[in-house]
Amino acid sequence: MKYVLSESRNWQARVLMAAVAAAMVLNIAAFAADDEYEPQDLSGKRVAVLAGEGLHDAETIVPIGFLVNRGAEVTVVGVEPGYAKAYNSDTYVRIEKSVDDVSPDDFDAIVIPGGRSPAFLREHENVVAFTRAAVEQGKVAAAICHGPQLLITAGVLEGKKATAVSGIADELREAGAEYEDVSMLRDGNIITSRIPQDLPDFLRSIEKAIAEG
Repeated sequence: MKYVLSESRNWQARVLMAAVAAAMVLNIAAFAADDEYEPQDLSGKRVAVLAGEGLHDAETIVPIGFLVNRGAEVTVVGVEPGYAKAYNSDTYVRIEKSVDDVSPDDFDAIVIPGGRSPAFLREHENVVAFTRAAVEQGKVAAAICHGPQLLITAGVLEGKKATAVSGIADELREAGAEYEDVSMLRDGNIITSRIPQDLPDFLRSIEKAIAEG
């Protein structure tokens, strides 16, 4: 498993988290009704999810589950192995490998969830360098909500169309990106999205981009 709920005795909070997770899965399943959508077999594809303390639970867990379901091999990568806690719930995600122990060559794509995790990760030059190298090598680089902050620090958004949670729109513009308030934008190998409600569009674009590669 890639994540665990905390051992909190607050059963109501745990039931709520389970309900939220189920709702997110149902929401994502809904886009299968799109006549133009075809699920892709991502077997053999390798994806790094870059996560750290303060991650957003759904923006981390749902992409992991979705990509694993499609057959991809997902590795949660961070500053060091261990567990990172979500800022918005009692959910913990296991960081499987340190960024120092992997290379962009090991992966076909990177996914950067939002929350407070990107602000934490952007303070670590080894994570920034890994992200920059992945983008420059043409790997699929997908970031949601505050996730584009890591792309900003990596210096890879100049001249790119991008979206994100509205609170960092000015930061995107200052980094030279062309900001648009839409659910998802893909510009070359870079995919960006805004908020958890946009996860269906975000994941469908990631799936397509990885399959094309």
